[in-house]
Amino acid sequence: MKTVLITGASSGFGKRVAEKLLDEGYTIYAAARRVEKMTDIELKGAHILRMDVTDNGSVEAGVAQVIKEQGRIDVLFNNAGYGSFGPVECVPVEDIQRQYEVNVFGMARLIKAVLPHMRKKRNGLVINTASMVGHISFPVMGWYASTKHAIEGMSDALRMEVKPFGIDVVVIDPGPVKTEFDAVGVAALERLETPEDYKPLTAGFSNYMANLYARCPGPESTADAVVKAIKAKRPKTRYATTATARLLPRIRRWAGDRLFDSMSLRQFK
Repeated sequence: MKTVLITGASSGFGKRVAEKLLDEGYTIYAAARRVEKMTDIELKGAHILRMDVTDNGSVEAGVAQVIKEQGRIDVLFNNAGYGSFGPVECVPVEDIQRQYEVNVFGMARLIKAVLPHMRKKRNGLVINTASMVGHISFPVMGWYASTKHAIEGMSDALRMEVKPFGIDVVVIDPGPVKTEFDAVGVAALERLETPEDYKPLTAGFSNYMANLYARCPGPESTADAVVKAIKAKRPKTRYATTATARLLPRIRRWAGDRLFDSMSLRQFK
């Protein structure tokens, strides 16, 4: 069975994918900072790695351990990431940098550490978690969306670069899904100091997010898409894993920028 390295495996998509693959006999290395939240999948047979994707040494040590113990990494599920919300003008530069350190540069560290081993084997699969907002964007989500746009562009280039080596690259594009994502993002927004000019927008955004996440689907369809990509002989380059992720980018293309802007702003009033 394949050896799979999963980052961001302490919750959400990462943890659910680990559970599904363990049930099918895959060798799973589950990596995250919060290892105490992975006791359940450790009991099911997962190898637990304490990994901080913002630290080069932590990433390199984790990858080295997998190679030492298994001799290979067949699949990298590059899933660590988080959302932090706020108007573009208002988010401190330090918070923007942290968002990129985790969501973009964290992926870069894993790719750079794992790809040499995949190239040596002339085989492998890299799955990068992006988002519906890697194709569109919304008020108060600008910096988060920009990290996901970066992942989309990087993944397209990487897919072409590593094709000659028998390595494939897949992008996962979920829409709103019940995980810890919304709570983390809204908490960051509530801590943010914003001018009075933006308060109607941010209040409307918070209310909209609360209503949206009260009725959005769980992580199951996204986890199923990841497992499907891992098992496929020729996976799709992208998996839009929720109805919203399939629909809204199409509406944006049909409506054009100005009309889509107006439609989006109306949602937050």
